[in-house]
Amino acid sequence: MAGYKDFISGDEAVAIGAKLARPEVIAAYPITPQTIVVERLSDFVEDGSLDCQYLHVESEHSAIMAVLGSEAMGSRSFTATSSQGLLYMVEGLPYVSGSRFPVVMMNANRAIAVPWSIYNDHNDSMFCMNSGWIQMYVEDAQEALDMVIQAYKIGENPKVMLPVMINVDGFLLTHTYELVEIPDQAEVDSFLPPYVTDHRMDLNDFKSVCIGVGPEYHTEFRYRQYHDFKYAVDAIAEVDREYGDKFGRYYGGMVEKYRMEDAEVVLVTVGSITSTARTVVDSMREEGKKVGLLKLRYLRPFPDEAFIGLSDNIKAIGVLDKNMSYGYEGTVYTNVNSALARREKRMPSLNFIAGLGGRAISREDIEEMFNQLLEYKGEAEADRVRFINLNLKEVEE
Repeated sequence: MAGYKDFISGDEAVAIGAKLARPEVIAAYPITPQTIVVERLSDFVEDGSLDCQYLHVESEHSAIMAVLGSEAMGSRSFTATSSQGLLYMVEGLPYVSGSRFPVVMMNANRAIAVPWSIYNDHNDSMFCMNSGWIQMYVEDAQEALDMVIQAYKIGENPKVMLPVMINVDGFLLTHTYELVEIPDQAEVDSFLPPYVTDHRMDLNDFKSVCIGVGPEYHTEFRYRQYHDFKYAVDAIAEVDREYGDKFGRYYGGMVEKYRMEDAEVVLVTVGSITSTARTVVDSMREEGKKVGLLKLRYLRPFPDEAFIGLSDNIKAIGVLDKNMSYGYEGTVYTNVNSALARREKRMPSLNFIAGLGGRAISREDIEEMFNQLLEYKGEAEADRVRFINLNLKEVEE
């Protein structure tokens, strides 16, 4: 395979992935820690290496509405944002998804206000779970680059036609430099051909897009959207296999299982913390503890079958949430528990809340989670939500 390697940040990896996908329109507005993405893309447009209409709009709201318009004209489109910027886009997200426009957007995961913070957690993207977008979460810069390319292939599938949000942990990935393998443009072109669709405004073939309907049709439109999300499950697996065959990197589709064959307890992770958790699994295995890891790569569509089909030998499962649905529990945990409820045999579970507002999650923290799972018998359901590395003195005061 042609191509080259470069030592780049996660933000730069996203920008290069977007460049390789050849978007025709980019709507850009800067926000920390995403800004480098749109800066690099502007460099590519300026130096002529990317033939694209680059729109420096006045806000994140304008960015999402601009790509709504460009997709309505049949143009492959890209945008990027973070945190409060994503929330400013919220009004436009269901417009894009309901119109069935396969926009690709990178979100640099960052805590939302108040308290105001520029550091990482997942509350921003979890806030948008019901917006109708496919949501994927990446572990490193290589996966970020590869997923931008895959996202277009998935979203533009005629049986899917849904927008895709690629979530990249702010600073932990966006500003961390790694050695990344960059595919050759010709190879990417053969994997991802130009976007051609009939779902566009055309003076020679009149149709309505971004339409309004009354109660007599609304449910049917939503059913189609629900149904095509289910088809996206197959598209994700197919694209992952095809990408792996061509570029040598397979990601396991919607989930990646690590040392799960004989695991007695399992921890579910999302995003960059997976790398640390994997090393903890290895060290605890050396101590004779049968622990395993399940990396959750997609939250929409949700891979419920991966949890329903877990081995009955697993005594307890833990979910590490870097978010909180205040008044209840972590959002990932809610989704995992919904799938586990469909199992014939009950599986005790715990919800670990950690990393909010960028607080570090150490190897010792993850070891503590595993040890709590090994000791857990499912007897204390009221205590199922457990905050890790919580400063009780600050809370009590």
